[in-house]
Amino acid sequence: METPPPRPSHRRLLAVGSALLSAAALVGAAVFSANAAEAPAVAPLAVPAPPAGFNLVWSDDFTGAAGSRLDSSKWLYDIGTSYPGGAPNWGTGEIERMTDSTANVYQDGAGRLAIKPIRDAAGNWTSGRVETQRTDFQPPAGGKLRIESSIQLPNVTGAQAQGIWPAFWALGAPFRGVYTNWPSVGEIDVMENVNGANQVWGTLHCGVSPGGPCNETTGLGGSRVMGSPSLQQAFHTYAVEWDRGVSPEQLRWYVDGVQYHAVSANQVDATTWANATNHGFFVILNVAIGGGWPGMPTSATASGVPMLVDYVAVYSTAGGTQPTTTTPGNPGGGVDAYGTIQAESPAESGNVTTGGASDTGGGQALTQVGNGGWARYNKVNFGSTAATQFVGRVASGAATGVSGLVEVRLDSRTATPIGSFAIASTGGWQTWKSVPANISGVTGTHDVYLTFTSGQPAAFVSLNWFTFGR
Repeated sequence: METPPPRPSHRRLLAVGSALLSAAALVGAAVFSANAAEAPAVAPLAVPAPPAGFNLVWSDDFTGAAGSRLDSSKWLYDIGTSYPGGAPNWGTGEIERMTDSTANVYQDGAGRLAIKPIRDAAGNWTSGRVETQRTDFQPPAGGKLRIESSIQLPNVTGAQAQGIWPAFWALGAPFRGVYTNWPSVGEIDVMENVNGANQVWGTLHCGVSPGGPCNETTGLGGSRVMGSPSLQQAFHTYAVEWDRGVSPEQLRWYVDGVQYHAVSANQVDATTWANATNHGFFVILNVAIGGGWPGMPTSATASGVPMLVDYVAVYSTAGGTQPTTTTPGNPGGGVDAYGTIQAESPAESGNVTTGGASDTGGGQALTQVGNGGWARYNKVNFGSTAATQFVGRVASGAATGVSGLVEVRLDSRTATPIGSFAIASTGGWQTWKSVPANISGVTGTHDVYLTFTSGQPAAFVSLNWFTFGR
C-alpha cells in the first residue's frame, strides 16, 4: 500500500472541502458483521507486570460486562464534533460525531474495550473518543514514564479502510479546559494508523503551527512497516517511554517491544521543549473518520468494524539523579530578600526544570518539581532587621494523596531548614496561589537554598517566585 502523506495534527483545523455522501451512493456499501470483526484470535491479556525498575501508576483492563460503559472514575467521553470553543471537526477535518453511546464505545465482556465507527442510512458517521480523567502522567525528575496499550486495529484493509483513522495518544494537561493552546502544550502520538495500512506512526507535536521548530502540522514523527500478523489481524503492543534520566531528555516509541523512533530535547529550543513537556498528560483513545491525513471515506468504507483495546497501562520509575545545572539568572547574587525573587533563575539547581507560567505577569517558573529538587540563590540580603516570613507563589496539579514540602535553608543544601510550607494540589498546574510560612529570624546576607521534599516520586509543586517579609 502506498504510504499516506505526512499527517496533520489532531488539533489543527484543516480546510477540507467535502460533502456528505448521499444515501443513494451508500446503498451498495459494504457492511461488516460486528461479531466476525470482533473475534480476536487470542485470549485477552491481563495488565502486564511492570517492566524492570518500573511501578504501575494507572491501568484499565476493561473487565466490565458485555455492552457496559467505561469506568467513569477513570475515563470521560468526548461528545460531538469539537471541544467547547475549540476548532471544529476536532481540528483535523474528520467528519464523525463522537458519542457516549454503547453502540460506539463499550466493553465487550471478554476483557476488551471496543470503539466502533458506524455509518447510518443517511451516510452520517458516529464513533467514540475517550480520555483519562487523570491529567498528571509524567515522569519524576530523573525518572521514566511508560504509556502502553495492546490494541487490534479495525480489521479492514484496502478500499474498505479508506478514511478510518484509529489512534492512541496523549495531550498536555494545560490543554484541558482551554482547547486553543495546541501545539505548544505538547501532543505525544503513541500510535496512529490510517486507511488500513500495516504501518504504525509515532509523533511529537510542539511549538507553533504552522511550521515552527516542530515542523507543524506534521510534527516530529517516525514510523515502522509491520510484518505478519498485520496490525489489523492481531493485537500489538504500542508504547512510549519518556526518559528524564538521560541528558538530553528523550521520548522513545516502541511497537511490540522494538524501538522505531526517538525525539530528544536538543532537537528543539529549550523553551519549546519545556512548554511541551513540563506538565502532566492525559491519555486518549479514538477512531476518527476522514480528515486531512487519511482523506474522506467512500461508499466502500466498512461500517461497524471496531478498534479493540486489551488494556491501557501507565508505568513509572522512581526519580533518579539529574545533573546539577548552572543558570545565568543569579550568578553573582546581591538579591534583596524583600523583593520578588524569580524562582526560575537560581545560580545553581538540581532535579528541577523550567517552563511557562500563566500566572499574573506570565514568564517562567520552576515547573512540576518533585522529591529531591533544589535551587540556590546567591547572596540574598536580609538587612539588619530580622526576616520572619517567607511567601512562595505556587501551583500544583498533583494527584490526590501527593504532597510535599518547600523548605528554606541557609548557606548549605543540607543545613537545618529555617522554615517550610506544605503544598498539595491547588487545582491545576497553572492554578497559582501565594502560600506563607513562618521562618526563624534571619539577618545579614546568605545563600538561600530551596529544597523540595516528598514521600512520593510524583511531582507536587511549581514555583513562580518567592519573597521574604518581616
